[in-house]
Amino acid sequence: MNFLEQINGILTGSLGEFGPLIVVGGLGLFMILLMIPLIMNQPEDPLKKFKRDQSSTSQAKPKKERLRQGDRNEQLQKFASFLEPQDEEELSAMQLKLRQAGYVSRDAVRFYHFSQFALGILGLVAGLVYVFVMNSPDDFDQQQQIIRIVGPGGAGYMLPKYWVTRRVEARKEAITAGFPDSLDMMLVCVEAGQSLDQSIVRVAKELHASYPELAEEFEIVAYEMKAGKDKSAVLRDMGVRCGVQDISSFVTVMIQSATFGTSIADALRVYAGEMRDKRVMRAEEAANKLPTKMTLATMGLTVPPLLIILVGPSAMGIMDLGNMSN
Repeated sequence: MNFLEQINGILTGSLGEFGPLIVVGGLGLFMILLMIPLIMNQPEDPLKKFKRDQSSTSQAKPKKERLRQGDRNEQLQKFASFLEPQDEEELSAMQLKLRQAGYVSRDAVRFYHFSQFALGILGLVAGLVYVFVMNSPDDFDQQQQIIRIVGPGGAGYMLPKYWVTRRVEARKEAITAGFPDSLDMMLVCVEAGQSLDQSIVRVAKELHASYPELAEEFEIVAYEMKAGKDKSAVLRDMGVRCGVQDISSFVTVMIQSATFGTSIADALRVYAGEMRDKRVMRAEEAANKLPTKMTLATMGLTVPPLLIILVGPSAMGIMDLGNMSN
């Protein structure tokens, strides 16, 4: 007991009242970081390997399940209950958001939550190192220590969410910018005698160099149509996946054109013209915003030097007169 009391006294004297708790928490974090690589590198369970080999020789349903799960990460599969939301609606919403950001892997949700957990732990470790290794504990009070330890951890936890949100917005802007050109190309293909399916394949091939995000969406539509999925459902899925109002309106136009039997070329011609006008309006709106945005920068960069040039000599003269009078 004396030995433990001595250790407790040393920790309390060097780290403050929460010294023992901080040391215990640091040891816990160290053990977690030490165990993660060991768990990830565990050999595969022989029973699971045997079951997988047995399923490879079975008939339709097990074969479908094996193909569906074949490209999933087996190491992350062990932490599926921890790295995936258990609520089906929440999981679907997260999958949709990651798809809109361009991450279409089956393990995207797991990698997202794993990155949040890992970056949060690294931020906490960085905060502990900054407070107790790079500085003396006496330099900060208790509130400052908590802020400098928890702050980096919270920032690391929120960093993947911020990154995905920025990716979603950038991808939507890229799709919106390339959509009018894709409609013009699709109209040319349809008027040349190709069907809507063939025109989508052609447009996806031609857009790869200039608008890869939009080309990927058209490729998914083409593959789903080739697989036999209903055309209306495929187009609706594209509108939901992109999350762009222009594409949602285009999907509605195409479905109504197919439902009422009107000409697809006429519908494309009218809608392509509207999209071109809308792109011009967006450019004019951005141009009209520039003077307002440049006003503050212009005032901040020109008014202070102008005041120095105009008022500076007078101020110096007044100061010299004051010194002469004294």
